[in-house]
Amino acid sequence: MQIFLITVAVAIGIIVAYVILTYNGLVRLRQMVREAWSGIDVQLKRRADLIPNLIETVKGYAAHEKDALREVTEMRTRAQTIPADHVADRAAAEGLLGQALGRLMAVAEAYPDLKANENFQELQTTLATIESEIQMSRRYYNGSTRDLNVMVESFPSNLIARQFGFSQSEYFELDDPKDRELPKVAF
Repeated sequence: MQIFLITVAVAIGIIVAYVILTYNGLVRLRQMVREAWSGIDVQLKRRADLIPNLIETVKGYAAHEKDALREVTEMRTRAQTIPADHVADRAAAEGLLGQALGRLMAVAEAYPDLKANENFQELQTTLATIESEIQMSRRYYNGSTRDLNVMVESFPSNLIARQFGFSQSEYFELDDPKDRELPKVAF
């Protein structure tokens, strides 16, 4: 009888340890997803903060290109109004903003004085750096999301995830293949 009680106690101890380890793993992964989203959000904010300077610089040289300037401004405003927890909507809006920035850069190509402007060149370099950092942040976020989603879906950790209210995260994906392209930044 004593061996039976010891065996039951050990089995219960193993199960409790597994639940605790799995729960803590899920918490860690959820925090990594939040941290990764924060990284994307910071880079998107940096890009949004750069856009008014870019528009003002282009406006000085290409005032009659109002449509391109207005479109970038509208897309920036739209992207900034979407709540951070709406990942798919934010990704779509940021994709449209990226396309609008690409068109703005194409407009700038038509103005040699603008391309030669030191301020514009600096803004282009900063934008290219930010776009690269957004891409790296998105990869980190999607990797963290993948790890969390695998654990939430895998057996037997899915039993613990369901019990404690863990759910899958959305990937930061761009629907339109054109959105995946970096805006063309020529030097």
